[in-house]
Amino acid sequence: MRTFLRYCTFVFLFFLTGMVVFSQNSQIRGFIYDEADGEPVIFTNVYLKGTTIGAATDVNGYYVISKIPEGNYTLQVTAIGYDTMRAQIHVGKADLISKNLYLKSKKYTLETVVVTAERQQRMTETRISTINISPAQIERLPSVGGQSDFAQYLQVIPGIIFTGDQGGQLYIRGGAPIQNKLLMDGMTIYNPFHSIGMFSVFETDLIRNVDVYTGGFNAEYGGRVSSVMDMSMRDGNKKRHSGKVQATTFGANVMAEGPLKKMKPDQAAAITYVMSAKGSYLEQSSKALYPYATDETSGTLPFNYMDVYGKVTLSSDNGSKFSLYGFRYDDNVNNYMGALDYNWNTYGGAFSFLVIPETVSMLMDGRIAISKYRTDMQEHAVNSPERYSDIFGLTANMNFNYYIGKHEVKWGFEINAGNTNYEFTNFAKQTASLNDRNNEFGVYAKYKGIFGNLIVEPGFRVQWYASLQEISPEPRLSLKYNITPYFRLKASGGMYSQNLIAATSDRDVVNLFYGFLASVENLPEKFRKKDMTSNLQKAEHVVGGMEYDIGRYLTLNLEGYYKNFRQLTTMNRNKMYSRDDVDKPEYLRNDFIIENGQAYGMDFSAKFDLDKIYFWAAYSLAYVERHDELITYNPHYDRRHNLNLLASYKWGKAADWEVSARWNYGSGFPFTPLAGSFEKLIFGTVDEDYTIQNGEIGMLYGKLYSHRLPSYHRLDLDLKKIFFLGQYTTLEANIGVTNLYNRENPFYYSVMENKQINQLPILPNFGLCFKF
Repeated sequence: MRTFLRYCTFVFLFFLTGMVVFSQNSQIRGFIYDEADGEPVIFTNVYLKGTTIGAATDVNGYYVISKIPEGNYTLQVTAIGYDTMRAQIHVGKADLISKNLYLKSKKYTLETVVVTAERQQRMTETRISTINISPAQIERLPSVGGQSDFAQYLQVIPGIIFTGDQGGQLYIRGGAPIQNKLLMDGMTIYNPFHSIGMFSVFETDLIRNVDVYTGGFNAEYGGRVSSVMDMSMRDGNKKRHSGKVQATTFGANVMAEGPLKKMKPDQAAAITYVMSAKGSYLEQSSKALYPYATDETSGTLPFNYMDVYGKVTLSSDNGSKFSLYGFRYDDNVNNYMGALDYNWNTYGGAFSFLVIPETVSMLMDGRIAISKYRTDMQEHAVNSPERYSDIFGLTANMNFNYYIGKHEVKWGFEINAGNTNYEFTNFAKQTASLNDRNNEFGVYAKYKGIFGNLIVEPGFRVQWYASLQEISPEPRLSLKYNITPYFRLKASGGMYSQNLIAATSDRDVVNLFYGFLASVENLPEKFRKKDMTSNLQKAEHVVGGMEYDIGRYLTLNLEGYYKNFRQLTTMNRNKMYSRDDVDKPEYLRNDFIIENGQAYGMDFSAKFDLDKIYFWAAYSLAYVERHDELITYNPHYDRRHNLNLLASYKWGKAADWEVSARWNYGSGFPFTPLAGSFEKLIFGTVDEDYTIQNGEIGMLYGKLYSHRLPSYHRLDLDLKKIFFLGQYTTLEANIGVTNLYNRENPFYYSVMENKQINQLPILPNFGLCFKF
């Protein structure tokens, strides 16, 4: 405890060091809102006309302009899709002025704004290994099953690998699913993706913004060693009730939002609500629409889900707000491959707040959240094991942002308390249960300073794992240098740790079961003859790259990365003996083993965005290696090459037609070949005559993951037409095809059946969406 307090003192001194840049000066701050619905306008430019003094709004629409000399100014806001807004401002000595502005949408987007908010953001923030996702970007992707979804867009981001349409998992720059954290309004969602891997639990129209950090993230995030996805949700329409009803060949969803207390003109105060529900009926519709694609045993695509979400927000005039939100997500797979039933569910709720003090240039936010996740799986075969896992979590955190000129200091703390449970029945019908607590406390501080063309963002985090009585000091650093307004160099690095481990092995190619364990202590005392001094999983990241804007519409991004997974914990698939057999090697008798490894490679992306034309290209060259006690191997998600091409085009007087296409190529995944088979005799009593016994088929496997499957490629097309029925009412018709040329893409190779199991074949789809 004393060590932890010493580290906290260091973080506090780090925070004070950042604060020395603060001095008494004049500031203008406030929020930028969309006049039509009161939602914040994010990442847009706010500046004093005729000067170089300005700022960009954040994910809450909040801006701060500091170090303003005394005088009269015109405050101006320019945003793509909105009329330019101007307001006259008088700034006195040491003034702190609050000014909210409301932008009007315009019918046609003029192309005269040379410096967009996106470019301004790239010039003033490090944002290394960070991809920003909005609902508009998600909807440009050809939808699978007629529904645009966050999970589908993740698959076109460089550095991200999905291993399959059915039961596939998400891997980010070499990090396994358990090593990637997803936050929804600051709340951890333990399983954000459904068993049919093309759909997430989130309603696209309720997403405000997502930042995907594929590596090198700074000190405000902790508890994971690979990546973070930070999602913020909308608060709801402050002026009128609106919503949508959608039905497709895969499923249906409804969404509604509106004011419980309306926002008055030029006032931000309101009480709003949002709620949504979406579900799949693919198990039923596939029998009629996709009989050729169904499971040979069940005769269906047996994937079912139901997602419900709701939120109520109280907003004040100065931009402060308080929210209550909750969710329930369910997933069921019935008789998968005729072999098993699987389901999971998660539910939770949170209270969050955003406070703008009247007399201090500070933004303060926090939340208290609880959630629970449970998963069960039952195999149909005789004597097959039963298993389930659950995790309960309680989270409380607060963050404090201070602004001065082009500098920013942020600090905060986070408390996580909970427990995990994993229960399974072995082939001898013996039930084993692992129950562990997971209590963590983190405190961090980071400073961002802009010194001419150089942006410096050092950070420091201290993570105390109380359940293990371990402390992890974690320095972080991000840098960017603007060589010109169009060419930038950047770099980042840091140390990371986590406690949670998966209740499955990283060596399982196909595993619908997704459970959690924590505070595992029965680890080997040595790894490759070296003494182990920690039970935590640990990693270091190093990232370097460049950004280049070619004109106003084309942006290139190139990054190289290296992740050193210094210590990882996984379930032991090589276990042969009881833990009490002390004369046997630890790696053959422990329930868990230690591994380490590296992930390194290069990610390239090119984006062209001109009015009605959009093009995105992303290529990844990646290498992933793992080392256990005996061997070095490439895990099953080690895809060497991955290429995504996405294009969309809108036409018509009101841009009411849109066509989009996506092509994906991926080199083959590793798999373990079959070396041979034999008759496996089961010896029971000493009196049993083995000479007349009919044995089982036993398998002899070759070198682990030494062969590779054929390459993967797929073309998706989509066509949309919008019918304008009234001022706020539209009907959108959508028709599309997934896997247009019906490529037989491999999922895995079944050694028992001696055949390749393929991913989904050609799937035409149709949908209607009514918005009001």
